Amino acid sequence: MAIEPITISKNDVALDLSRAVEIYRDQGENFQVSTAPGLDGIVRRIEVSALDERSTGDWAVFALANTTDEQIDRLIVAPHYRLVGSGLAWPDLGSNRIAAITPSEGFALDRQPSRDADVFLVTLNPGSIVTFIAELSTPNLPQVYLWEPEAYKDTINSYTLFRGIVIGIAGLLALFLTILFVVKGTSMFPATAALSWAVLAYICIDFGFLNQMLSISAQDARLWRAGTEVALAATLVVFLFTYLNLNRWHLHFSYGTAAWVLALCLLAGVAYFDPAVAAGIARFSFALTAVVGLGIIAYLSFQGYDRAIMLVPSWLMILVWLAGGWLAVTGSLANDIVQSALTGGLVLIILLIGFTVMQHAFAGGALHQGLFSDMERQALAVTGSGDIVWDWDVLRDRVITKPDVSRMIGLEPGALHGAARLWLPALHADDRDTFRTTLDVILEHRRGRISQSFRLRGADGHYHWFTLRARPVIGSDGEIIRCVGTLVDVTEQKKAEERLLHDAVHDNLTGLPSRELFLNRLEAVISIAKTEENVRPTVLVIDLDRFKMVNEGLGISGGDTILLTISRRLHRLLKPGDSLSRFAGDQFAMLILSEQNSQRIADVAEAVKQAINLPITFAKREIILAASIGLVSWNSSQSSAEDMVKDAELAMYQAKRFGGDRIEPFRPAFRSVGTDRLQLESDLRRAVERQELRLVYQPIVRLEDRSVAGFEALLRWEHPRRGSIPPSDFIPVAESCGLIVQLGLFAMQQAADDLASWLKQIGDVPLSVSVNLSSRQLIRRDLISDVRSVVARAGLNPRCFRLELTESLVMDNPEQSAHVLSRLKQLGVGLSLDDFGTGYSSLSYLTRFPFDTIKIDRSFIDDTSPKRSVLLRSMVNMAHDLGLSVVAEGVADENDALELRQMGCEYVQSFLFGPPLTSDVAMKLLKEQYPLVQV
Repeated sequence: MAIEPITISKNDVALDLSRAVEIYRDQGENFQVSTAPGLDGIVRRIEVSALDERSTGDWAVFALANTTDEQIDRLIVAPHYRLVGSGLAWPDLGSNRIAAITPSEGFALDRQPSRDADVFLVTLNPGSIVTFIAELSTPNLPQVYLWEPEAYKDTINSYTLFRGIVIGIAGLLALFLTILFVVKGTSMFPATAALSWAVLAYICIDFGFLNQMLSISAQDARLWRAGTEVALAATLVVFLFTYLNLNRWHLHFSYGTAAWVLALCLLAGVAYFDPAVAAGIARFSFALTAVVGLGIIAYLSFQGYDRAIMLVPSWLMILVWLAGGWLAVTGSLANDIVQSALTGGLVLIILLIGFTVMQHAFAGGALHQGLFSDMERQALAVTGSGDIVWDWDVLRDRVITKPDVSRMIGLEPGALHGAARLWLPALHADDRDTFRTTLDVILEHRRGRISQSFRLRGADGHYHWFTLRARPVIGSDGEIIRCVGTLVDVTEQKKAEERLLHDAVHDNLTGLPSRELFLNRLEAVISIAKTEENVRPTVLVIDLDRFKMVNEGLGISGGDTILLTISRRLHRLLKPGDSLSRFAGDQFAMLILSEQNSQRIADVAEAVKQAINLPITFAKREIILAASIGLVSWNSSQSSAEDMVKDAELAMYQAKRFGGDRIEPFRPAFRSVGTDRLQLESDLRRAVERQELRLVYQPIVRLEDRSVAGFEALLRWEHPRRGSIPPSDFIPVAESCGLIVQLGLFAMQQAADDLASWLKQIGDVPLSVSVNLSSRQLIRRDLISDVRSVVARAGLNPRCFRLELTESLVMDNPEQSAHVLSRLKQLGVGLSLDDFGTGYSSLSYLTRFPFDTIKIDRSFIDDTSPKRSVLLRSMVNMAHDLGLSVVAEGVADENDALELRQMGCEYVQSFLFGPPLTSDVAMKLLKEQYPLVQV
């Protein structure tokens, strides 16, 4: 169908032909079309052949009518790139639009030189209607204009001036920020400089400035344009991260930013193959950065972050620019100046960001250095420290403080402004003379410094500590004209010092004096007692009996509550002059000065005992405590407080030996008790060195045939002066002084060596030896290696070596015991549970430990009750059900042995079947039992 011609006149300067152009796609190299009707109304059919090899087979057709009686010259202009209508996803990044234009009459139009558009000059004769067929170089023809030549030239020149100014501003800004980066070195400057260089590159492409320098084609400009848009998106992300210092808020910001920037860098590679795809993704990234950045800036601004607050205006401008860009690329905003306006707006954004960065970087920074004199800096330092300036004008005798110290302590404003003597009533009585003397000395000597701490009374009557440091200012006549310094409130520091001093000599739980303070007070009282006959101090040392059970039953916090209750009860018994102290743990000490009569002192001690015996209700339980109390009164033979307390402690320990819950006055004989123990410990140490210790072996006999199945090794000490000392006397001493480990290792090695010697003489027979373990040995980490070493050194089979442990020893630390016993079992040694039935006797615990033998305690054998047999049979059956063998201890007669055999008990151990034997006697016994065994 014929197209409708566009009528033009002499006054038409610029016409937009975009909507009047008809596009025909995929028509090939030859194209036929009907022309617009001429003046005679005839529609002609013409055929046009492609004149340019760049033709795509797409054609555009439009018609122009000159109805005037004059010739009209016009320019047909098709811009290579327009931001308006370019699209958000897969945008049109520009290209050559028209390869050639053929009119329906006359010759093909001449192309005019232009780097930014396809421009053709057309001449319309008077009264002519001409149809134009354009060969398209690209499927898209976004815009076609018809310009009056001079108007087009003026427009281009005006845009050239605008573009030059914008490029100049952007270039100077990028250069300036780069120089600041080199000079300042702050991380925000390179990020801002990179963003400004990306904007400059984008402007150079958009304004065609790059074409002037590199002569790139319209097709290559697509690649450059996509690259600059990717650079804009990437540098905006980097700027936001760096300026807001997001890595300090959360490490995830660093990871997210790094991934985002890396993706955009990869997108720059995509631009080489498909610029439209890269540009579309970059535009989405830019918009997403703006939105995410708005949320981050808003959040950080509410947090009071100054950088975020300063960035708010710049970011709001970015959002406005983004909205304008979206309206432009979608075609909603289609003015010819939109593209240039948006580019200029981009430069304004960078300019504002640059000002923001510089304002933050130089606020209080290097630009202000050197602007203040030394005195001004000192004044700023005093103000910054928060100290009070104390200024005494000596000539007028007027003291001024800034800020006013009167307000700080609750007095009327200016109450302490005036003569120095006005300070004296407000000072603590102990500080007034020192304050007055210090000022007088300064005035008299006309030199020196004031450094003094004093207390000022506040309006509420409480005192505040202050430290004054000042120096005099000497006038021209050599006299002091004023004293100037600082006044610092040190009340909190003084309180802290007092608390530390109090805590150093007082118990943290009860607040009672510590042992050191108690001894100090007692020493002072003894000094007085040496000269005053009516001063006779008495010391009570009080130790709660079995308080460990309270801690185990109630927990540490419950035990502390009980101790607090006891301390309050004891404190109520004090009279003027008396003192109470907590020595350690559950031990207290009382100094009595109020009573001198022996009977009255005894009554006080009894009152202490009764106060502790009173029931204490805790957690719906009634706790009744007892205490061992040692008492000593001063006499002239006691030279020091330490000696007096030691005597009271000896009396307290003696009360514990007598069963506790009693008061024991000190007697000189108590000193020998401790001495005997120390002597025994000393002798025991030498006994190990002198080999006074030896082993004896009590046989373990099979009830079935009365043969010896093994021996239990028992340690004996033959003292050169005291004779034989039983284990019940020296084993506790060895445990307390740390010798038990050495004794235990000696017993294991000697027993293993003796057994190895016996087996060499009688052959490989089923024989074992048992050695008892102590608590200290069980908790040692080296126990496993010690046992392994003992067995290996003796050359024994591990099954011949056995270790015996009591129930109470195992249950002191069940978890540790289970671990150690399992490792011992892995070595192959036997394990026996001694004194079975006297401790926990719990099946649940028994099954946790790898014992292979239990030893029934002699108390069950000696029992005469009717239920004795039932209990013994139950114990034997239980052991057999658990896969354990049974040894009965302390069997006194044959009837008991027969009964035990009938019950299924395998072994017995008692004096009836063999007393403890020396190694040689045991060897003879074994040779009698195994006479035919060959070595």
